[in-house]
Amino acid sequence: MPVDDAQLLGAVSDLRRDTGLPVGFAGIAGTSPRMRLTAFLGNRGTALNGLSVRAGCGLGGKALALTRPVVANDYHRATTISHDYDEPVRDEGIHSVVAIPVVVRRRVRAVLYGGLRDEATLSDRTITAALHAARDLEQTLAVEDEIEQRLAEARPLAEHHEEAAPRERLREVYAELRTLSGQIGDGVLRDRLDAMCENLTGAVTPALRLAPRELDTVSLVALGLTNAEIAHRLGLTAETVKSYLRDAMRKLDATSRLQAVTHARRAGLLP
Repeated sequence: MPVDDAQLLGAVSDLRRDTGLPVGFAGIAGTSPRMRLTAFLGNRGTALNGLSVRAGCGLGGKALALTRPVVANDYHRATTISHDYDEPVRDEGIHSVVAIPVVVRRRVRAVLYGGLRDEATLSDRTITAALHAARDLEQTLAVEDEIEQRLAEARPLAEHHEEAAPRERLREVYAELRTLSGQIGDGVLRDRLDAMCENLTGAVTPALRLAPRELDTVSLVALGLTNAEIAHRLGLTAETVKSYLRDAMRKLDATSRLQAVTHARRAGLLP
């Protein structure tokens, strides 16, 4: 799914916070060899607002074309970049800049910039901190892409629940969606995901409720995973998984893993 403005501005905010750089901005890259700068923090004016950057041109365009970070200390004298956008950069009073592409599934989705106004060079520590902000956004977008893919798979299963595709595939998709739900920070997308999970169970109102992690655990138990495998899938310890499973079994009035799964299905918690 595409980067939204709030995500982009959040990444710029993280970059400025972690690097201490006075100015940060970013642009969303589309399918064309261009991007438009839309997110700004610490800017003095509007010279860069809405600027359309061509791939290969300027610092950000070079990062977009090469799909790797590019740094220009003393931007206006740099010999490693073209100078198509010198005027707006000069108007903003920027001296040194780093441009970092946000790459997901081998495609640049955005480019983050951090800039210094003082006549100084960007330290390795500052550049590394800026890279972390880009990597965090990459991870978020990768998870959201995975969720969108799973939602696309789940929709026909939910629509044809009674006659649908193989029951085991339905249960696998449900467990995958439950796992991904715990990894996403976007509340709106997480709510959509949880609603889709409920649709897959076929129950309008489940007879009882489990805590999200308890339900995640039971859904993976239903696939035959061991506690160690569940822990790896959910990013938890095996002891934590045992605790969630124990609590779920108590709520389900179950005395075994199999019984927990059976009772959860009867209660409308699992497909």
